[in-house]
Amino acid sequence: MTSVNSFKSKSTLTVGGKTYTYYSIAEAEKHGLKGVSSLPHSMKVVLENLLRFEDNRTVTKADIEAVATWLTTRTSEHEISYRPARVLMQDFTGVPAVVDLAAMRDATAKLGANPQKINPLVPVDLVIDHSVMVDSFGTALSFGQNVELEYERNGERYEFLRWGQSAFDNFRVVPPGTGICHQVNLEYLAQTVWTKDENGETVAYPDTLVGTDSHTTMVNGMAVLGWGVGGIEAEAAMLGQPITMLIPEVVGFKLTGKINEGITATDLVLTVTEMLRKKGVVGKFVEFYGPGLDYLSLEDQATIANMAPEYGATCGYFPVDTDTLKYLTTSGRDPQRVALVEAYSKAQGMFRETNSPDPVFTSTLELDLSTVVPSLSGPKRPQDRVALKDAATSFAKALPELAGGRAERTRLPADKQESRFVEEGATGVDDIPEEAAFPVKGAEYGINDGHVVIAAITSCTNTSNPSVLVAAGLVARKARALGLNSKPWVKTSLAPGSQVVTDYLTAAGLQEDLDALGFNLVGYGCTTCIGNSGPLPQAISDCINENKLVACSVLSGNRNFEGRVNPDVRANYLASPPLVVAYALAGSLNVDVTTEPLGIGSNGQPVYLKDIWPSNHEIAEIVRKHVTAEMFRARYSDVFKGDTNWQGIAVDGGETYKWNSSSTYVQNPPYFEGMSMEPKPITNVERAKVLALFLDSITTDHISPAGSFKASTPAGKYLEERQVAPRDFNSYGARRGNHEVMMRGTFANIRIKNQMLDGVEGGYTKGPDGSQMAIYDAAMAYQAAGTPLVIFAGKEYGTGSSRDWAAKGTNLLGVRAVIAQSFERIHRSNLVGMGVIPLQFKDGESWQSLGLDGSETVDIEGVTEIAPRAQVTVKITRADGSVLNVQTLCRIDTANELDYYKNGGILHYVLRSLVAA
Repeated sequence: MTSVNSFKSKSTLTVGGKTYTYYSIAEAEKHGLKGVSSLPHSMKVVLENLLRFEDNRTVTKADIEAVATWLTTRTSEHEISYRPARVLMQDFTGVPAVVDLAAMRDATAKLGANPQKINPLVPVDLVIDHSVMVDSFGTALSFGQNVELEYERNGERYEFLRWGQSAFDNFRVVPPGTGICHQVNLEYLAQTVWTKDENGETVAYPDTLVGTDSHTTMVNGMAVLGWGVGGIEAEAAMLGQPITMLIPEVVGFKLTGKINEGITATDLVLTVTEMLRKKGVVGKFVEFYGPGLDYLSLEDQATIANMAPEYGATCGYFPVDTDTLKYLTTSGRDPQRVALVEAYSKAQGMFRETNSPDPVFTSTLELDLSTVVPSLSGPKRPQDRVALKDAATSFAKALPELAGGRAERTRLPADKQESRFVEEGATGVDDIPEEAAFPVKGAEYGINDGHVVIAAITSCTNTSNPSVLVAAGLVARKARALGLNSKPWVKTSLAPGSQVVTDYLTAAGLQEDLDALGFNLVGYGCTTCIGNSGPLPQAISDCINENKLVACSVLSGNRNFEGRVNPDVRANYLASPPLVVAYALAGSLNVDVTTEPLGIGSNGQPVYLKDIWPSNHEIAEIVRKHVTAEMFRARYSDVFKGDTNWQGIAVDGGETYKWNSSSTYVQNPPYFEGMSMEPKPITNVERAKVLALFLDSITTDHISPAGSFKASTPAGKYLEERQVAPRDFNSYGARRGNHEVMMRGTFANIRIKNQMLDGVEGGYTKGPDGSQMAIYDAAMAYQAAGTPLVIFAGKEYGTGSSRDWAAKGTNLLGVRAVIAQSFERIHRSNLVGMGVIPLQFKDGESWQSLGLDGSETVDIEGVTEIAPRAQVTVKITRADGSVLNVQTLCRIDTANELDYYKNGGILHYVLRSLVAA
């Protein structure tokens, strides 16, 4: 694509004897964009993107000037079109996107064109990391057993992805058992500066991406701008379409000072998360600056960037500096690429040095790194940081609420139980009468409120950082030497984000020490952090549930929402990997690990945390000696090949996928049925019925299918009709590749309230005969009668995380329009992308003010002549025959979106464009 180049920014840069074309911010500043050298580094990335893609349609001169204007206003309501360099996917959210690509190939063949025309137009990497579960733990066999179960459970999905790996250009699959997508991205996929050969030139530009996982932000730590999006936005990006966004506010986070001895990157990120949550940065960029960056490794920066979703920001960006170059070298990147990163970032004013002037920010806040203290976060939210010294008392205060109104304990501890726990060193637990231990069947121990039943070293947040992994290994080594072991009720696990972690832990001899405490390798994937903790031993689960205990987990993850980690565990604490090991030794949150012993050593003496905590120097020496570029090169030299399990998967189909009609995981969606090269003329909406009346703040979690579901639901009935037992239902997430399941789960949230029904919770409405029925069943009855549907809603319709099925499901249920007081920006765009018209009431009007009850018939006039942001008349006919004509604003906001709508949706638009090319 050739830029209009209004600001004469197109330039050349020679590095290592090779000449690159690039779009110079300095040149743009000379030719009219006054002051842009003072922009935050992250905004310079956005500006470069607009300069490179200026085409007078999706990107105009005015869009570029709006970025310069931002320097004065420091905020903006100006919407721009942004094109990331590439797309990253994980398997849960990536499968539906690949299903859509496969369906587009089928449609292309039916149109008489070559299916090979359908390929991603930007590089796409899908990393299979969300499916491994911790079924087996604590043995040398655990990894192999968990892999075997993973393939058994996910055979249909993996067979489909294996086909996609071979069928599509520009699409790569990192097989199971390799690592977590964000850590693989950091260690291998990301380049900081991307290049592309086009029109006889090699163009250099910032590495940017969007990902179908919220923690895509982790790679912001190596100056790669990226964030998580929903499936529709990701599909749009991979098919060459721009992502629309407002020019963001940028909050500057100044770091000063230096971290003290014994403090980890996890302690720092939990502190940062707490501070930014209090400030309020939702929808904003956060960029880190200041002299404190000189004392953070790139891995530390990646840890902080990873938790941007938890502190609410779109991204948590760190600029290029000398440590970026060091990390690129250590992780085995090509020396020419490292040289290009340095030269390019310096030429663009994107290279941070100690004396670099501070950029202009919307607002700022500051942290002195020397004030950070050892911390946990919990028991239910990542922003609820608690100092380690206060963890036990904090849990005690939270216990009544966590117990949920449980009757007060009256039973006293048995002497045997009490004395045994005291002997093990947990002096803060069972020597207190109200902390009586309830016996575990078949075991010689008991458990109670506060006992840690899961201790998991997990998640890309921490396992990407050698310093905290090595620290965990050293804690294990020192504890082992003193004769300590993990408590027998603790389910221990180690799930690194890449195989490189295993290499350096093994080389340092630390894996053996971790194994001795039960932290054996269980898999390479997200595991406990996303709820794949696997079941607790049955006797422990029974004891928890029979006695309504508040059991705890301690994990090195990024999310600890109630019910997320394990259904038996009510209190979840985020902690650094070495603290995870420490709590496995202590066995309880009731122990103050800063003052009380973790256990009794082999010499009969109490062992305290200070006795086993490694020094910063010890950690640094092992990292320096055992983390090598050769490890990265060896592990990533053939990263897409996979193990024998992956290679042994039989692939059906060639250019097009051979759909299996009996599969309950992957089905061909109906989006393109009957499609022709010429779009059918759009029609007005005539005699539509109301599917639902909703109040304010209906979220995408309300709309989109998520979590588990019962046999009594439409989705459950569908699976039972196909001989799938309820125990094998899995979740909506695992079945995202089957539209039949997902459309049945749309609007089926158990807490959603359709105001057409008084006081009824759940996904219900009134059917054609006026009776109460499931929304899916009613929608199908209306479809059978040829009746279109509309939805009325209040303010902030579609707020929350972007979820593609919130729009896809709406479309498949036959909804032609959603009429609301206001829309969340991304969901509005997604509705248009799926061929559903968003219409907005004028200020002061609502379905309540109009007195609607859902019995009305709705006609939407002027759709055939529709234009962006035009006035549209909605004719509402009441059951008594009276008529209201309501003026609404069409929220198809741009010419591009109108093209999508006229084509039936973004996928149809792209398919026709590719076939015609």
